[in-house]
Amino acid sequence: MTQRAGFFTYFALILLALLFIAPVFWIFLSSLKGPIDLYAWPPKFLPESFSLENFIAAFSKGNFGLYFFNSAVVAVAATLLTLLINTMAGYALSKFRFKGDTLILFLFLSTLMIPIEVIMTPIFTVISKLGLYNNLLGLIIPPAATPMGVFLIRQYLLTVPDDLLEAARMDGAGEWRIFWTIIVPIAKPVIAVLTIFSFMWRWDDFIWPLIVISDPSKYTIQLALANFIGEFRVDWGSLLAMSVVTMIPILIVFLIFQKQFIKGIATSGMKD
Repeated sequence: MTQRAGFFTYFALILLALLFIAPVFWIFLSSLKGPIDLYAWPPKFLPESFSLENFIAAFSKGNFGLYFFNSAVVAVAATLLTLLINTMAGYALSKFRFKGDTLILFLFLSTLMIPIEVIMTPIFTVISKLGLYNNLLGLIIPPAATPMGVFLIRQYLLTVPDDLLEAARMDGAGEWRIFWTIIVPIAKPVIAVLTIFSFMWRWDDFIWPLIVISDPSKYTIQLALANFIGEFRVDWGSLLAMSVVTMIPILIVFLIFQKQFIKGIATSGMKD
């Protein structure tokens, strides 16, 4: 009975995985189709012949090397800044007791209920007055402190024994040394989770770059993809090809941190 239940469990998980993978696989195959196969009806799952024509055409239509560089700078810098700020904030809210610490955490989490559209105008006003309009820093700094990231770090660090930190203090270790030599190594699993999420959010972001950036030389890759959508038609071949290319960095980041990611997901939020 146990083996039968295990079989059905794995079978259901495989079907669920295929359900999520199918659209991605369809985009990948479609990016290798020629115009005839791409617009065929009924749709063809496999092309008559595989071609890199869409990729060549996409790269020849725009300066995608520059767009990839801009996106990489924004995603990497914003992720590093997010990790630093959120890890420090999560550490403070989990291991320091001070007046108003619960209120601060509540205020952090309450911002999750505010739609991003509501705060875009005031944030844009601040960005403009600081001279960060049409500047990549305008894409890096504003979303650095994420409520979800602070919450994940805090919940994970609650599982770290306070006696361990007290022992380090008795040995003469300062707070910065405790943070870098004890907290950061212990928090590697949840940091990996936050790294993947943060990189994905920054890399795939479209709305905020659309508001902050108007100079084509500072476009991110997501803004560049919009160039394939014309007023009367969409260049589906080039759009699908570049969409496939934009998936690669996120896939690489996930493969690098996947072990720590699974461990971090399994252990975060286990303690109140």
